[in-house]
This record gives sequence, C-alpha cells and structure tokens, in this order.
Amino acid sequence: MATVTQHPRAGRNQHLRIIEAILFATAEPVDVAHLKRFLPEGTDVAGLLADLRTNYANRGVNLVEVAGKWQFRTSGDLSYLLRRDKVEERKLSKAAMETLAIIAYHQPVTRAEIEDIRGVAISKGTLDQLLEIGWVRMRGRRKTPGRPVTYGTTEAFLSHFGLNEVSDLPGLQELKGAGLLDANLPPGFDIPMPRASDDLLPDEDPLDDAETGQMPLEMHLPDADGEPGAE
Repeated sequence: MATVTQHPRAGRNQHLRIIEAILFATAEPVDVAHLKRFLPEGTDVAGLLADLRTNYANRGVNLVEVAGKWQFRTSGDLSYLLRRDKVEERKLSKAAMETLAIIAYHQPVTRAEIEDIRGVAISKGTLDQLLEIGWVRMRGRRKTPGRPVTYGTTEAFLSHFGLNEVSDLPGLQELKGAGLLDANLPPGFDIPMPRASDDLLPDEDPLDDAETGQMPLEMHLPDADGEPGAE
C-alpha cells in the first residue's frame, strides 16, 4: 500500500483558514484564547495571526489588533467610501415648544418675562436648544437694571413653519378652530399680535460687538440649587 504524507504547509494553511473564518464571523474583536479553542493544542496562533495580517495588509479590509484582540476592519484609506452622513431629527420638548411660542408671539422678550408668562422657571438647556437650532436669536438688551438679553425669532423659524413674516402666525380664533386652545378660555384671554419688524424697540439697546453671534452670559451660569419646577 502506498503511504500518503501530508505536506507540512497543508495543516498550517487550514489553520489560517479557520482563524480567518472565525474573525469574519465574529462582530466583536477576538482574543487569542478564543481562537485556540478551535485549533490543535500547541498551534502557533500568534504566528498565524502575523501571517494573516500580512496577507491582508494591502487589501480592502485589514486585520488589526484592538486592545489585545483581533478584528477585520475596513482599510483606513477607503473608509471615506463607506461613510454616510445622516440628519438626526430631534423632537422639541414641551417646555421648548412653549418657550418658542412665547418668544414668537411676545418678542422682543427677556428670559424673566418668558418665565413670568409660563409661570415656571426655564431650565438652562431650553433656550440653549432653541438658539442652537437657529429658530431663536438674541436681539438686544433691555434698558432696565441688569440689561437682560431680549430674544426674537429668526428667518430659519419662518422658513421651517412656512411663514412669510411673524405676523402670519395664527391668531386666537384660528388656534381655537384648530383645537389648539380650549374653547372655554378665561375672560379677557387674548393672544398678542407678533411684531414683524426686526428693528430694535425704544426700550432695547443693541448687543455689543463681542456678543453678536455668541450665547448670552446668563446662559452659561449654572441653575440655582433647588430651583423648583425648572423646565
């Protein structure tokens, strides 16, 4: 009978294939101990990984070591082909929507005036979010002690809500007809007519050059400890 002897490289190639298959099938990086479970005892796993990394060095995916574990990853010079930019939609909170409505109808309005109308303190992040989105802007400073910042809406606000100017916002009867207001409103309840002009009012000072395009100083102060009902 003829004796068939397996070439010594045949076993090594099979071990390479096994490691390759395991790495492709596993979503997370794999450590050497895990790979050894699928190979004969005494297999040079470190040497096999080194060979496999060399084999994939110039290909679309590379074998890389991550925190002591191994994983196939897209080659760094090709990663731009697989990148996808996605716009993430974020729903405004009820507090932010109420604050936006107050600014739209009562502008120019200060933070203290917003809190007085809502009957609750505004959390630091509410105005920050509206400023970041670009629907609200700093108009100027009120000519009162402390010179608080006044806020108004922007062109981006008009564009998003399909308005030609802020005075096109729905009035009391339109809001009631749309079911957005209770039919049994308190006596004397009214909705102010939004001001369409972006010009500063007589009781407003212009912002300083350093303040233009920046967040107001008061927005960077931490909320007072124990402030109840801040929204």
